[in-house]
Amino acid sequence: MELIYQFIWIVPLLPFLASILIGLGLLFFPKSTKSLRRIWAIASISLLSIAMFISFDIFRQQITGHFIYRYLWSWISDKNIVFKVGLLIDPLTSIMLVLITTIGVLVMIYSDSYMSHDQGYVRFFAYLSLFTASMLGLVLSPNLIQIYFFWELVGMCSYLLIGFWFTRSGAAEACQKAFIINRIGDFGLLLGILGFYWITGSFESEALFERFNELLANNEVSLWFATLCALLLFLGPVAKSAQFPLHVWLPDAMEGPTPISALIHAATMVAAGIFLVARLFPLFQALPLVMGVISWTGAATALLGATIALAQRDIKKGLAYSTMSQSGYMMLALGIGSYKAGLFHLITHAYSKALLFLGSGSIIHSMEPIVGYSPDKSQNMAFMGGLRKHMPITAITLLIGTLSLCGIPPLACFWSKDEIPADSWLYFPVIGWIAWITAGLTAFYMFRIYLITFEGNSRANSFKEAFPVSGITTSKELDRKEKRPIPLFTDSRINMEIDAISFGGKYIPYPKESDKIMLFPLLVLALPTFFSGFIGVPISQGQLSYDLLSHWLYPLINGPYEVISKENWLEFLSDAIPSVGIASSGLFIAYFLYGPIPFHSRNLQDDFEPFVEEEERGNPFLHFIYNWSFFRGYIDGYYDIIFVGGTRVLVKIGFFLDEWIIDGAVNGVGISTLLGGAFFKHMEGGRIPSYLFGFIFGTFLPSLIVLFTC
Repeated sequence: MELIYQFIWIVPLLPFLASILIGLGLLFFPKSTKSLRRIWAIASISLLSIAMFISFDIFRQQITGHFIYRYLWSWISDKNIVFKVGLLIDPLTSIMLVLITTIGVLVMIYSDSYMSHDQGYVRFFAYLSLFTASMLGLVLSPNLIQIYFFWELVGMCSYLLIGFWFTRSGAAEACQKAFIINRIGDFGLLLGILGFYWITGSFESEALFERFNELLANNEVSLWFATLCALLLFLGPVAKSAQFPLHVWLPDAMEGPTPISALIHAATMVAAGIFLVARLFPLFQALPLVMGVISWTGAATALLGATIALAQRDIKKGLAYSTMSQSGYMMLALGIGSYKAGLFHLITHAYSKALLFLGSGSIIHSMEPIVGYSPDKSQNMAFMGGLRKHMPITAITLLIGTLSLCGIPPLACFWSKDEIPADSWLYFPVIGWIAWITAGLTAFYMFRIYLITFEGNSRANSFKEAFPVSGITTSKELDRKEKRPIPLFTDSRINMEIDAISFGGKYIPYPKESDKIMLFPLLVLALPTFFSGFIGVPISQGQLSYDLLSHWLYPLINGPYEVISKENWLEFLSDAIPSVGIASSGLFIAYFLYGPIPFHSRNLQDDFEPFVEEEERGNPFLHFIYNWSFFRGYIDGYYDIIFVGGTRVLVKIGFFLDEWIIDGAVNGVGISTLLGGAFFKHMEGGRIPSYLFGFIFGTFLPSLIVLFTC
C-alpha cells in the first residue's frame, strides 16, 4: 500500500515534464514542434490523465485507511538551520489532487477544440501543463517554504495565461494588474512565514503547529505579534482568492482564453487561497482575532461579489464575480470554524463553476462568427438570447450548473451552501444575515445569466442592424471599420478563413452547437455537478448517521467526525428551508424580470435589462442598484483615484525634488563656482602689494570678529 505513496512525486512531475518538453521544442525546434501540435496536446492530456488515475488511487486509500504520510529529504543541513523538502499526503491533499487533475484533464480536452485555430496552440498547452503541475506541487507541500515556492509558480502561470493574447491591450493590462495585486499578498505571505519561523524555529507545518500551540499555552510568545504574523499570512490567500479588498484583478482576468478562466476559478488560483487557509487552519484557529478577520473578510467578499454580479453584461465577468462571492462563502465558513463546510463547498463549487465557464466558452465560440471576435460583442449578453433551441446540450448543462450554484436540491451546491448559512447564524447573527441574503442574490444573478442567454428572443439581429454587412464580413474587417489595431492573437478562431456572418454565401442567422470535443467535458462535468453533493448527505448506520466527507476528513478535524442522530434529521431539513426559500425567491424574481413569458410589456432593450425600464419610471433605488453593479461598486474608480492617481502625484513630487532640490543643489554649487571665478578674475591686476593686502585682511578679519563678539 505504501508503494504508491512513495512514488506520489510522479503526479506533479508528469505535467511538469510535458511543459518542459513543449517549451524546449518551441525554443530549439519551433517549426517541427508546431507541426506536431496535436501530438503534444495528446501527450499533455495523457500524462495528466496518468496523474489523475494515481490521484484516484491515493484518494481511495485515504478514505479507507485515514493514513497521513510524510516523505522528507534533507536539503540544507547546518548547525543553525535544517531544512527538508518532501511530500505530504493526507485527506485534504488527496481531495485536492482529484479535484485538480479531473478538472485539468477536462479543460485540456476542451482546449484542444477551443484553441485549435490559435497560433499559440502549442504554447497554450505548455502553460496549461505548468499551471497544473504548480498547483499539484502546492497541495503536496509539507512546509511553508515549498508552499511559497509553488505559490509563486502558480502566480507566474496565471500571469502568462491571463496575458496569453498579449497583443490585445486589455489582456496585457489585465495580467499586469493580476501580477501587481498578487505581489501585495505574496509579500505579506512571505513576511508571515518569516515571522512564524522566528517564533517557532520551524518551517514544517506539523512541527510549527505543535510548537506554536505550546508557546501560546505557556504565554511564551507575544499574542499581538503572533496575530500580526497570522494576518500577514492571511494576506496571501486574500489576494490569490480575490477577497475584498484585493479582488479587483479577478474580473479583468477574463481577458484570457475561456479554458484558463475555468481552471483559474475552479481548481487553481482561487482554490489555492482557500486551500492555504485550510492547511494552516490549526494555526489560525488558535487566534480568535484572526478567525474573526477571516470570517468578516469572507462575508464582505460574498456580499460584494453578489451585488456587483447583479447587472453585469459580460457573461464571463458575471461568472467571475460569482466566483468571488462563492470564494467569500468558503472563507466565511473557515473563519467561523466550519472546516468541513468550507471544503465541501470548495469541492461542489469547483465542478459547478468549471461547467459554467466551459459552457460560456461554448456560447462565445458559437456567437463569434455572428457578432465578431471582439470580447465586447461575443461575450456581451445583450447580443444573445434564444440560444436554447440552437444549443440544447450547452443549455441543459449550463442550467444544471446554474441551479447547482443557486443551491437548488438535490444538486451539489445545495448540500454545501445550506450548511454555511446555518453555521453562520450560530456564530454571529449579522454574518448569518449576510450569508442568507447572498444566497438569494446568487440565485437571482445566476438565473438572470441563464435566462438572458438562452431564453427569449434572439438579439443578434440588433448587431446586424448596427453593423450592416454584405457578402462575407470578417472580424478583421469589423476591426478595421472601428479603426482598431488587428492583434496577432485575439481569439482561438481569428485565423479561420470563414469567420464571417455568412458561410458559403448563405447567411447564418443563428449560432450552432459546439462540436463533440467541446461538449464531452460539459457532459462529464454535469455528473459531479449533480451527484458530488451526496458525499455530505448523512448516511444512516444503526441508530446514528454520519456523512462521508466528515468521515474522510476525520484525521484533520479535532475530535470525532461529525455524527448526526436521527432526531437531528428534522433539524438538518429545517436548516435547508430558509436557504432554499431565499434561493427560490431569487429564481422567481429573475424569471419575472427576464423570463420568456413577459409579465409586462417591454421592448428588446427592456428584455435584456428591465432595470432600464424601471429607471425610466423614476425608480431611484433600482437605478442605484444597477449603477452600483454595472460600475463594480465604484471600487475600481476609487482605486484609480487613490492608488494610481496618488502614485502619479508622488512621482511628480519626487521628480520635482530630484530635478530642483537634489540636482539643483549640485548644479547650484557648480554655477556659484563658475560665477565666483568670473567675478574674482577681474580683481587680478598683477600687483603683489594688493595680493598681500587681501591675504592679510582675509586672515585677520575673522579673528577680529571673534574678538569683538566675545
